Amino acid sequence: MKLIADLVQGEVRERYETIRSFGMRSSIYDVTNRCNLRCKGCFYFSSDKDEVFDEPDLKRLEAFIESEKARGVNYAILIGGEPALALDRLDVWYRTIKCSAATNGIKRIPRDRYPAMRFGISLWGSGEEEAELRGRNTFEISLKNYAGDPNTYYLYTITPRSLDHVDAITRRIGDAGLRVHYQLFSNDQDVSGYDWDEASLTKVRDLMDDMLEKHPDIVISSRYYHQVLTTHTLLGQKWGWDACPSVSADNDPRRPLPKRLIGFNAWAADLRTVHRCCTSQTRDCARCYDGAATMSWVMVNKREHMDSPKDFANWVDVTHMFARLYEYVPW
Repeated sequence: MKLIADLVQGEVRERYETIRSFGMRSSIYDVTNRCNLRCKGCFYFSSDKDEVFDEPDLKRLEAFIESEKARGVNYAILIGGEPALALDRLDVWYRTIKCSAATNGIKRIPRDRYPAMRFGISLWGSGEEEAELRGRNTFEISLKNYAGDPNTYYLYTITPRSLDHVDAITRRIGDAGLRVHYQLFSNDQDVSGYDWDEASLTKVRDLMDDMLEKHPDIVISSRYYHQVLTTHTLLGQKWGWDACPSVSADNDPRRPLPKRLIGFNAWAADLRTVHRCCTSQTRDCARCYDGAATMSWVMVNKREHMDSPKDFANWVDVTHMFARLYEYVPW
């Protein structure tokens, strides 16, 4: 392992300086059990996360957030159900802690109500795919709702059947004044035709690299992230349950513990239940292509990337990308 001074130079040094004090301590929170979609492959409903109590007491929510801050959390990643259906709870989160919210975009979260909150809109492909997997073409609705919003991006979950549409969809997102980050579809409900194989993973990796090169002002991503995501390999380590950094700290039985996010928990909407990990109790880790977990896997392995300038540049690139997505570094 080399010293930082031996590893960073030029643009890598500039990027490293912007993230060297990056002190994000996050957890994930279900804002509500309700959603206005039932998507095939959605880990939330496929693992019965909606069956816990949906806590409506806003004073209890505020006390819970304060206890999380006391635990060291300084950034809340708010997911669903659908946060747009519980704006009273979103109000409490927004005034209490730095946070961002994931939304399907069907119901517009009013920007004037949350001027500084970052929104990430879920997207699962072309209109045909969205209709098949989600029951309706949410892309057209969300694009109309959020066009021109400078603090919103699309989390585009690419499927094996959407590869021919990625360029056109990325261009439309850019034309609307928005940005996009990619991850891959995890087929939690065995939807026919939506499994990845070696050939399709190679194809999507090349495609994401090409999109990043063609649209650097639109695409928030990294070639190294694409490599790790599609190969499930990190400096010789293999992805899986034994490697994932995003298992909830309160429910982590692994011994010895792998490198993991400090204090990370995935909380249910009852503010009591802690889910297994950042996705679901029922997901097969070997088929998990979650983007945030992949980025975290890279980031917690900083020292492993300090053997060469190239490896460390890859670590800086992914960490810088993550910091951009979560507002610690400007777009």
